[in-house]
Amino acid sequence: MADWPTIASLATAGGTLVLAVATFSSVRSGQRSTRIAERSMQIAERSLLAALRPLLVPSRPTDPPEDVRFVEGRMLRVCGGMAAVEEDAGTYYFVIPLRNVGTGLAVIHAWCVTALQPTSSFSHRPPEEFRRQQLDLYVAAGDTGFWQGAIRERDDPFRAGLAETFESGGILTVDVLYGDHEGGQRTISRFILPRGEDGRWGCRVVRHWVLDGTDPRER
Repeated sequence: MADWPTIASLATAGGTLVLAVATFSSVRSGQRSTRIAERSMQIAERSLLAALRPLLVPSRPTDPPEDVRFVEGRMLRVCGGMAAVEEDAGTYYFVIPLRNVGTGLAVIHAWCVTALQPTSSFSHRPPEEFRRQQLDLYVAAGDTGFWQGAIRERDDPFRAGLAETFESGGILTVDVLYGDHEGGQRTISRFILPRGEDGRWGCRVVRHWVLDGTDPRER
């Protein structure tokens, strides 16, 4: 004679097991879908940021010259690939012609000048110690522009060693802080300005630091 209570219990247990397996499979499937969706969002975000990312380097020798005006009315002209550094009554003026080889608009926010030749251990200052531009400078993607700065005050900390380097024909280091047009993807690019025997100042970029996001050197 069939033991119906036992059969009913086994059937209930079997149904519960099937439901548990189905629930487990559904949860696993949902987790996979969530991971795939998150991965897709990360890829889409990186693609969007890549489309906005600027990267500044010195302009090419074939690029047109830049005529740059300072608030005192002083004008400096720089040719492609060459910087301009001039001194007048204790005020130093700097201009670097730039080319944006990135894919997004570059907005230059701040800068610092050091009268030292950089070494492998010579890192950048904290961003809060950079000097903000009086006006934002823009360099469109694939286009040329410039950075300009001046040291006017006698007690300016950036003045240390500047007169000696200017007179002796040493190397100046200029760090430029910039980002995309939304204020993100901040980058510091280091330019060195060696003074040639003819008195002209060269310009080349030697390092880029990524402040927002993962630095490619740390991956």
